[in-house]
Amino acid sequence: MRVLVTGATGFIGSHVADKLLQKGYRVRCIARKSSNLRWLEGKDFEIVEASLDNQDSLVKAVDGVDYIYHVAGLTFARNYEEFLRGNRDATANLLKVTEQYAPNIKRFLFVSSQTVTGPAKSLNEPVDETTPCHPITSYGKSKKAAEDVVLSYTGKIPFTIVRAPAVYGPRDTAIYDVFRTVKMGLGAMVGFRDKYISLIHSEDLSRGIIEAAESENTLNEIYFVSSEEFYTWKQLINLIAEKMSKKFVLKLRLPHWVVLTVAGISEFLGKFSEKPPVFNYEKGIDFIQDYWICSTAKAKRDFGYKQLMSIEDGMQNTIDWYKQNKWL
Repeated sequence: MRVLVTGATGFIGSHVADKLLQKGYRVRCIARKSSNLRWLEGKDFEIVEASLDNQDSLVKAVDGVDYIYHVAGLTFARNYEEFLRGNRDATANLLKVTEQYAPNIKRFLFVSSQTVTGPAKSLNEPVDETTPCHPITSYGKSKKAAEDVVLSYTGKIPFTIVRAPAVYGPRDTAIYDVFRTVKMGLGAMVGFRDKYISLIHSEDLSRGIIEAAESENTLNEIYFVSSEEFYTWKQLINLIAEKMSKKFVLKLRLPHWVVLTVAGISEFLGKFSEKPPVFNYEKGIDFIQDYWICSTAKAKRDFGYKQLMSIEDGMQNTIDWYKQNKWL
């Protein structure tokens, strides 16, 4: 079996590619000339130079593949139009080329995001696949637009959509900042009441993505692949401190107005930099939500998914990797 992985030079995509290689697949990865290949080097991957912006370059990438794992996506951009180009249009390009040049494909697996639904209403009402989509950020709206493109290929290309929540684990650079600040003895929490999140380790997510693609029960369906538990930031900070043997961590609760003010300033300053800011006003809106939680009941029912990495083991695994690679 030959598979194609987009986004294999990134965090989640590299773990999916590694796991596919371990399963004995012949794994082809897309990379640009400028891509950092640090997670792919020294492994038996076939690297194809291509861009999701260029349909012609994708022809060789999809030729002869049995599965496509479309993990690549734009997570930071200056505006909605950039997000659409990086998420919706890139997905449309790949699907168009797949339909024409890989007509016998077994499955097109699209990795989407919990942000397409928006946050849950309460701790007792996690979002699921039946929840109406109300994305609250440009990123979430662009991922929903990409999902719509995938859904438009019903009857043309066999697909499965996996929505992921917040992800942590080796190679992650986003939630890594939480680990770094805890090591410095500081734990920042947004707002004055607990906020709950679904948080999945990269090992569970990459395995769940592959299980979803390979199951006969998941054709043309959407699934949340996530942790089965919900966590508070206070709980996570305490756990990270424990695993790092930090006896004291100063916990600061930041009012929503402070978070949004800092986010607005960051967005303004980002206008003068070459790259879009990681933290902007919409990200601030994202941060102040109380319940970024989702249900895995459908995934459990249809293809037997379950969380195998406990939060305790996951945190230890992630910290050990950060230390081994001198990130902490």
